[in-house]
Amino acid sequence: MGANKAIKLAVIGRGLIGSAAARHLCKMGHDVALIGPNEPADLSRHSGVFGSHYDEGRITRRFDPEPFWVQMNCAAISRYDEISAESGVEFYREVGVLHVGPGESSDVASVGKITAEAGIPCEAYNDTGLAERFPYLGSTAGMQGYFEPRNAGYISPRRLVRAQTIAAERAGARIIDEPALGISESGSGVTIRTRSGSIEAERVLVAAGGHTQSLLGRSLGFTVYARTAALFRLGAAEVQRLAGMPSMRCIGPKGENPYILPPIPYPDGQTWLKLGGDPVDLPLESETHIKDWFQSGGSIQVADRLQTQILDRIRDLNFEERRVVPCMTTFGDTGLPCIGPLSERVAVAFGCYGKSAKCSDELGRLGGMALLGEVRAELAP
Repeated sequence: MGANKAIKLAVIGRGLIGSAAARHLCKMGHDVALIGPNEPADLSRHSGVFGSHYDEGRITRRFDPEPFWVQMNCAAISRYDEISAESGVEFYREVGVLHVGPGESSDVASVGKITAEAGIPCEAYNDTGLAERFPYLGSTAGMQGYFEPRNAGYISPRRLVRAQTIAAERAGARIIDEPALGISESGSGVTIRTRSGSIEAERVLVAAGGHTQSLLGRSLGFTVYARTAALFRLGAAEVQRLAGMPSMRCIGPKGENPYILPPIPYPDGQTWLKLGGDPVDLPLESETHIKDWFQSGGSIQVADRLQTQILDRIRDLNFEERRVVPCMTTFGDTGLPCIGPLSERVAVAFGCYGKSAKCSDELGRLGGMALLGEVRAELAP
């Protein structure tokens, strides 16, 4: 797209939040370009930008300890069917979510309290009740579980991005399959540099995840952290034994609080059990650090620790192969994402503490509203 073709609104970042923002803005009748590259074929050889949605499993549920995130989750989950209908892409499985931890833990007890107050249906189990309901769990002695059976389970972030992109394109968005290399603002608009030339837009929403601050050339007070997840390939017998398994949030101190996805078919034709919960905070302070991290393939030491966790949590687990997966997440100090205007023509939507996949449609909608000049006061940068 040449420099002479101006567009009204541009969204930089074709990940979970950016693609959602483009869909919402197009449905409101705006002229939108969605800018960002496809998933790289080989992370180890890729030299461009990276995303954390290159995966098939993220937990989705309405519960969160913070009311803001409960509201985000509920709003987004209520539109899953709409997104699938508009795109023809299925991305959600309602297998439920089990929140489980030591019975004496106040964090575990708070799940029951918050779900009751928020009107989120939840089933309570302890000790032998847990073992009977979820027979593949490891030791349940002294444990308490709360099970969200509805509007909970997992999504494929990769397929959700595809669904949002297709829906946005059908609503009129122009998809530009290139990374943005930089932006510059003037009195008349914003120039976005790409490898094949410049794009002129009246206003721009930057929703580029861990790349956002470096693209803007300024810190917004958020830190990008490296994360490692582990995938365990299962044979047919284990897939059958674990049929009906929900997503799981294991509640405990850092390093002993993994999240576990049930067996999920991946694009390689194999079925994998996924485990995350990296206890190591490794800051990625530049684009070079991000690239080096994704090309490194992640931390073997963290994967070893996650493997110990999964063998403790799932009784008699028999897996055939382990895969180590690098990821990144962005944290600030407030517990809230950074969504709002930076200037008259540039807004941002990022900084989601690893919580955004399930509620990205609502965060994208808020990002789009921020670009139009409307934003919730507590979210503004």
